Amino acid sequence: MQAAAFFVYAFTSIFVIVNPIAGLATFISLTTEMSADERNEIAGHAVMVACGMAVLFAISGEMILRFFGVTVDCLRVAGGVLLFIIALDMLHARVSRQRVTQEEIRDASTRDDISICPLAMPLLTGPATITTVIVLIRTGKTLELKMMVILAILLTFIISYVIFRFANEIRRMVGATGTLVITRVMGLLLGAIAVEFIATGVWNIYQSMG
Repeated sequence: MQAAAFFVYAFTSIFVIVNPIAGLATFISLTTEMSADERNEIAGHAVMVACGMAVLFAISGEMILRFFGVTVDCLRVAGGVLLFIIALDMLHARVSRQRVTQEEIRDASTRDDISICPLAMPLLTGPATITTVIVLIRTGKTLELKMMVILAILLTFIISYVIFRFANEIRRMVGATGTLVITRVMGLLLGAIAVEFIATGVWNIYQSMG
């Protein structure tokens, strides 16, 4: 039961932060002149690279923290602040500069392959996603709970591929208004996750100092 609850928490956190629905507009605008097969290939490659990056940082996160001498609670606080900034942008239905910048979007229009940059990184797996998977993998104290985080990452990117694969159909079905509503709801959830990260991190740091 604990594993199932932790999986739901991990999946919700990662999916809300990756937020492929908010990335639909960027994906569609960058692939508008491509054929259906080219769009599907770009979507598949971008999701595979983004998923691989997320899993890599989840597995190597503890080593990275040790190398820089950073505690997981410090990362929780810093990551929580970053997530809260992104959440505010989502609540105002803006494309967050922490996810992808206009300069990166303009640069992508001149690239032959946009699957790695800016789609895979930073649109899908950016600093916020990396921070979250590292914190989650450290939060899971047992191997079973750590595996729940990996499964949550895999499920998130499987769904992301499906959303990108049927991007035009979903955009027509949901519409611009529906996309904005979903983005704002996810922004609210992300804000709550950010506050939980900050509160837990600050409390743990306070206790360690005491």
